[in-house]
Amino acid sequence: MVRDKIGPVAAFKVVIVIKRLPKTRSGKILRGTIRKIADNVEYKIPPTIDDPSILDEIKQDLINNKILSNG
Repeated sequence: MVRDKIGPVAAFKVVIVIKRLPKTRSGKILRGTIRKIADNVEYKIPPTIDDPSILDEIKQDLINNKILSNG
């Protein structure tokens, strides 16, 4: 239905639900860092991140859902 109404650009192929999103201390979501993790690109942990352990949780969720390889 999404593909018919909006177009193929808006149709998801894969969706997973994660428990928490990485945020800065001011509450902004670190979308670029999430994108780099999902693309399996090297990233630096931003100095303004509220809880760096969230990044490992996201990476593990992607591995568990076979979106990233464990290597």
